[in-house]
Amino acid sequence: MKSGAHAIEWQAYLLLTITALLWGGNMTAGKLAVGHVSPMVLNFLRWTMAAIVLSLFSAPQLRKDWPVVRRNWPAILAFGAVGYTGYNAFIYSGLKLTSAINVSMIQAILPFCILAINFALFRTRSTIMQMSGFLLTLAGVATVVSQGELRKVLHLDLNLGDLLALAAALCYSGYTVALRWKPPLDWRVMVISFCGGAVVASVPLMLLEMSAGAAIFPHDAIGFGVVIYAGLFPSLISQAFFIRGVDVIGANRAGIFINLIPVFGTIIAVLVLGEELAGFHAIALVLVISGIALAQRGKPKTA
Repeated sequence: MKSGAHAIEWQAYLLLTITALLWGGNMTAGKLAVGHVSPMVLNFLRWTMAAIVLSLFSAPQLRKDWPVVRRNWPAILAFGAVGYTGYNAFIYSGLKLTSAINVSMIQAILPFCILAINFALFRTRSTIMQMSGFLLTLAGVATVVSQGELRKVLHLDLNLGDLLALAAALCYSGYTVALRWKPPLDWRVMVISFCGGAVVASVPLMLLEMSAGAAIFPHDAIGFGVVIYAGLFPSLISQAFFIRGVDVIGANRAGIFINLIPVFGTIIAVLVLGEELAGFHAIALVLVISGIALAQRGKPKTA
């Protein structure tokens, strides 16, 4: 029995690692999108694509679970609006103003936010080693945001793009903690439903972007490529994997794997975008990786 549970845990670790890899690629995709497809248009198209693709393969299950979806539509809309649309609206807007490396590394604050919300609402406790790991990753985020000059944090002299990335992290932290109240749905229907909520929430944002004359619809290979990648991988596969991972090992432990986003995101940004890895990025990366390792070693003992 123990070996079976252990195998399921390792399956969750693998799924969450793949999730972080695909989300790290989402940072580079968002940077590539600049000038080819605007943030709110990309947000709308990616969730629409994800919902349609999964619906094609899951129509019977969707019909079966439709009564549950109908009863829980306010919660489903909230999940999609905050965790999917809100998070990515902040991410893509931030990528217009700062680097993919910065946005990737700032996401390392997510587990700390999840821990803080869980403690504030449910008094979920963590070990000293976990707290130390979270603080190390927080130091890494502060290093990136301040570009190695912590006085910038003290004087709030921050890049707007970095602040938007922080707002995105807060959105997804709230979403992750709230997953404990998700409706009792098959995982496919759950992802379809949340994507549907994201589509609804993204329409007003896209209309605002269009009214401001800032909307750009995909018109070339890069634009269409970014939409296809974002719609299938970070939107569809990653969300399903993340929900499963949270189910198996809980929000606090699953949240630690989000700290792999800066690792994968940095590597992909350097390889694909040719972004420069500055000295403060290297310091931050060491802090983040050390924090992940320390937090995982210090996970609470389970019965």
